[in-house]
Amino acid sequence: MPNSKAVTKIQAVLVTVIVIVAGVIGGFAYLFWSGLEGSGEVIRIGVLGDIDNVGGRAAWQGAVLAAEQVNAEGGVLGRQFEIVAEDDDSETSGDVAFATNALTKLIAVDKVDFLFSSNRIFPTLYQDTCAKHNIIFFSMALDDEMAQRVADDYDLYKGFFRATTGNTSSAVDGIVDSILTLKDYTDFSKIAFLTVGVPAATALTSGAADVLREKGFDIVYDNTFPPEVFDFSSYFAAVEASGAEILYPVVAGSACVPFVKEYYDRQSPFVIWGNVMLASDSDFWELTDGKCEFVSFVGFPVVSGYPVTNKTLPAREAFIERWGEIPSGGAASTYDLVRFILPDAIRRAGTIETEAVIAALEETDVETSMARHFVYTSTHDVMIGEAGPNKPSEDYLLVCDFQWQDGEQVPVYPKEIMEEAGATYKFPSWLGPWD
Repeated sequence: MPNSKAVTKIQAVLVTVIVIVAGVIGGFAYLFWSGLEGSGEVIRIGVLGDIDNVGGRAAWQGAVLAAEQVNAEGGVLGRQFEIVAEDDDSETSGDVAFATNALTKLIAVDKVDFLFSSNRIFPTLYQDTCAKHNIIFFSMALDDEMAQRVADDYDLYKGFFRATTGNTSSAVDGIVDSILTLKDYTDFSKIAFLTVGVPAATALTSGAADVLREKGFDIVYDNTFPPEVFDFSSYFAAVEASGAEILYPVVAGSACVPFVKEYYDRQSPFVIWGNVMLASDSDFWELTDGKCEFVSFVGFPVVSGYPVTNKTLPAREAFIERWGEIPSGGAASTYDLVRFILPDAIRRAGTIETEAVIAALEETDVETSMARHFVYTSTHDVMIGEAGPNKPSEDYLLVCDFQWQDGEQVPVYPKEIMEEAGATYKFPSWLGPWD
């Protein structure tokens, strides 16, 4: 991978030693590393994630492409962007020591000016470390606590910004609003939840279930499954027995393939509308032999090819040309950050000095591939929409749902976007409560 510096486990041990020695010999270590890495001729953006796996690799690809485009236009303030990547194993081992060493290397050795993380396992640990070192930190983690810290201790945590994604509360709101929209399409009110058994996922569905009960929905089934499960036959049998009309799943990784195949093969009499994470990938149709037909899922316009903004299709086409594949949502996130959000803030600040860039980021209003207006809230969360329940504003960052129809990802939520695209929501071709 060009322009990438991925730390190995052996290097991680060496970094730990370096940091300890730096603490002992102080200024000498600082000058040594500064002389090697900190020329000031480039603007270094650190990308921290599991670079050897799908999510981290996509984040790295999006950042590299964006930096290449910025540099081809002359850079920012006459300086070129450089992407420095470190592997934190966050999608595999979840080793906190290894992850911390990768983060430390980016700050102490690579001397990045800004830092992005796709890691959703250690979000507040990363936030604390970056705050200590006065590094502007962009995170894809959903935890509400991260933004609450900005509100509670602004001076310490003001360098944190959410990276082109919502928080847990906004995600719950999105689930609820999307299901309200689905009810408009179907008049269904009996819901089943089936969620991978990890805290971040169960927090979303339990929160949504509580709100939906208050709105008159009947939660007829609510269960979790271990991450290692790939046989969903017993779970589908239980959902069918519950009389559910809607199944809202949260399924991750390669388990998504047998999950949708089970649904199609048994022709379950309910609709699937939820977070089947792999379903947003462009090759999911082939992976499932077309059995993802009628499955609706949280997706991204840049992946499906729907031009939600003027930047969506150019970003998609550039990614395909550069990497030979369609971008994922994670790739779009880092692309937007490095291509649009950060350059805009630095240019308005006229410097990369931390306080000035923070102030500029707080005033951000820029078009990206995923938002007609990308705007930050007062607590450095991303503005998702302000138009109220069951009608999100399409002007801000959109949480979209798509449905696989005849091998294409078709937008079905928000309703306004579906209508803009001339699309319709489709029921399965087999028998069910829609007949």
